[in-house]
Amino acid sequence: MAHLAVTAFGVDRPGIVATVTGVLVEHGGNLEDTAMTILGGHFAMMLVVEVPDEEGADALEAALVDAVAPLGLTVVVRPIDDAGSARATGSPWAVSVYGADQPGIVHRVTQLLADRGANVADLSTRVVGPAGAPAYVMLLEVVLPDDVDPDELGDELRRVAGDLGVEVHLRPDDADVL
Repeated sequence: MAHLAVTAFGVDRPGIVATVTGVLVEHGGNLEDTAMTILGGHFAMMLVVEVPDEEGADALEAALVDAVAPLGLTVVVRPIDDAGSARATGSPWAVSVYGADQPGIVHRVTQLLADRGANVADLSTRVVGPAGAPAYVMLLEVVLPDDVDPDELGDELRRVAGDLGVEVHLRPDDADVL
């Protein structure tokens, strides 16, 4: 079996997931890893799909483009290899950031994490609160290498947060995963 990455993006409306997954089923596809969400009124989906070896990315993309044209989605399908399935080693941690919205929050926090060898496994952001006083919320799931001291990293994150005028929290991520 081969693996394909499928991405689709467009104005949110009912039927997007059903239409895309219907085409995948017709082509023998089985969903493995998925992430789907609404971003600023647009629906975005990223899928890793196992398909029969004879199913090519170009043929599947053409079928999806035809099926989702009435929905106005942009679709891209690319083959992926098993090398991408290697997981980062270390321990799972959660980082949360909360404060006044401003450019650079994501970059400063993720740059520090990258400098310490942390791998970002998941990241989501939202602007919340009333229009006159919006707040920025960022949640990350990261894998810290075993040689990174979480207490030192927490101190470094708090220094960056102080510069940005936001709050940051680092805690072990022992949440259950699907």
